[in-house]
Amino acid sequence: MIPVIADVDTGLDDALALAYLTATPHADLRAVTCVAGNTHVEQVVANTLTVLDGVGAPPVPVATGARRPLVSPPRHAHGFHGSDGLGDLALAPSGRRPVPGAAVDLIRTTIERSAEPVTLLALGPLTNVALFLRTFPDHAARLARIVFMGGALAVGNATPVAEFNAWHDPEALHVVLHSGLPVTMYGLEVFERPRLARSAVAAWASSPHPPHRFVGSLLTAYGRHDPLAAPVGIGDAGAACYLARPENGTVERLPTTVQLAGTGRGQTIVDRRARSGESEQHAGPGQAPPTDVVTEIDADAVAADFTTAINALAHEPAGRA
Repeated sequence: MIPVIADVDTGLDDALALAYLTATPHADLRAVTCVAGNTHVEQVVANTLTVLDGVGAPPVPVATGARRPLVSPPRHAHGFHGSDGLGDLALAPSGRRPVPGAAVDLIRTTIERSAEPVTLLALGPLTNVALFLRTFPDHAARLARIVFMGGALAVGNATPVAEFNAWHDPEALHVVLHSGLPVTMYGLEVFERPRLARSAVAAWASSPHPPHRFVGSLLTAYGRHDPLAAPVGIGDAGAACYLARPENGTVERLPTTVQLAGTGRGQTIVDRRARSGESEQHAGPGQAPPTDVVTEIDADAVAADFTTAINALAHEPAGRA
């Protein structure tokens, strides 16, 4: 199992990712850190604890992180995820509590306590990750890699060219891309592809097993924003599935940067040229750091893996040890 720290801005699809990480036998969720993004960070923490309850997760430390991006003001996604970030489902609050201390401290101690390198999975804006890299560089060097859901090869969603997580805190993404650590980008193109039949979602929503009903309600709320599409996307959960089962994706090592100014602020520029051009010849090498970019995904295999994991939740009501 791959040891994982999940950094989240828990909206509906982050919740699906946490459900998957709780259930899959291919990942070991060691800690969860929360960042402002889909909603404000206090609500993200509350949502995260509620989700862990809802899927019957074993005790896992959860910490509060950055309340705003490094430079920009916070800009939430309530129009998509609801005023509470979880589709306004009016879920019961959790009895769990976050651990004392900041998110960067929990990342540090989790790395210290692990006998093997930990993978940091970032599903929201990269503010916490950038702060950790700057605060504890020696610990950061011990990470196996950083996998982030963010960016796009072409079309954005927050703007015509920028994906939400990259647009929310492009300076943080810049820090991550230029960190010198192994970094994998799971962008919008692959994010959109793994989907579930609405009949499967309906079956979970009406299941006698509480974890299934919980996941079914999340997927139902997530699917309301795309009512004409028969399949329902799993969003951020696809990145968790890729981390756990990388054989289901195709990666290309490509120079990648993020725009920090102008109308293209937050746009990720992934250089897919076969060779460098005049710009690099005149400005010199090293303009864009190489990044592992997931360019293709076996959407059916990812959906099947997600389904298998969620089905297993019914058999482990107290969570996986």
